Formats: sequence, structure tokens, C-alpha cells
Amino acid sequence: MAEGLLLQSVPLGNAVGPRRYTDKEEVVLWMNTVGPYHNRQETYKYFSLPFCVGTKKTISHYHETLGEALQGVELEFSGLDIKFKEEVMQTTYCEIELDKAKREAFVYAIKNHYWYQMYIDDLPIWGIVGEADENGEDYYLWTYKKLEIGYNGNRIVDVNLTSEGKVKLVPNTRIAMSYS
Repeated sequence: MAEGLLLQSVPLGNAVGPRRYTDKEEVVLWMNTVGPYHNRQETYKYFSLPFCVGTKKTISHYHETLGEALQGVELEFSGLDIKFKEEVMQTTYCEIELDKAKREAFVYAIKNHYWYQMYIDDLPIWGIVGEADENGEDYYLWTYKKLEIGYNGNRIVDVNLTSEGKVKLVPNTRIAMSYS
């Protein structure tokens, strides 16, 4: 007698399809992981590097999907105040007090070509932490996240990140982080 195997389909994403927004409704930027580009299995929480968090402290909703739970995704709120279809000029959201230990953490990440992953409306976004000069003596952090959010009607359909604002890592300085 053959034994049967019952397979059940389990949706791993949002079962109701892409989220619908109203104008100026909150859009959440989630920070996910950071790690070396050349070893994508080695990942750490985004804020394991001494990045700073934006000033917005609360969000109106967060529902972890089954897919996120199964993949081990640990999203952390960025603290950035983003609204649907609202243009934001370049805004400083926090400053990093760059002491020697924080500088060393960023230099290590840059030497190892660390990149990070974020999400807006379940759409993945990738960026690079920084870069070294051609001699490998000076290290620079990308401090400006320029987000371009594409939409179709009341849905987000595309997100593009351009990293700008290259700042040299000098101990005992303040580094302003910004977005638009």
C-alpha cells in the first residue's frame, strides 16, 4: 500500500498582494543586514556597525511574514520619516560621533567591501558602506541615502538607492547622515 504525502501551499509573502497607500501615508524603511559582498552568507544586523538611527521613534504597523521568519530576516526600523508621494529635500537624520572604535569598525567594513540591505514595501534595496582611496590609506563613508521611490497609482513599484556624500573617516569628528 502506497502512502500519500499531503502537500499544502503556504504563501511566503503578503497574501493580499502589494500594499495600497494613500497620499502622505507612512512608508517604512527597514534596515536588514550588512556583510561582505564577496561572502553573501556572512551577514550581521545592520546596526551592528555604528550607524545611527533616525529621529522617528514609532511606526503605525509591522507584520512579519512567514517568509521573513523562515529566512531569518530581522528587520530593524530605520527611524526615517518617509511619506507616500511626498518629496523630501536632503535632510540630516542623525550624527555619528566617530571615535577610534567606530572608525575601526567602519574601516574594517570598507576593507571587506561590506554592503547592506534595506526594504521598502517588501522591495529589497542594496547599498555599499563606503570605499577606500586608490592607495588604501584613506577610507570614506557614504553618508547620504538618495531614495527614489517609483509608484503606479497607489502602489510602490520600484525603489532605487543612490549613495552619495562621501566623507573621510577621521577620528573624533561628527558625521552627519542624511536622506532624501
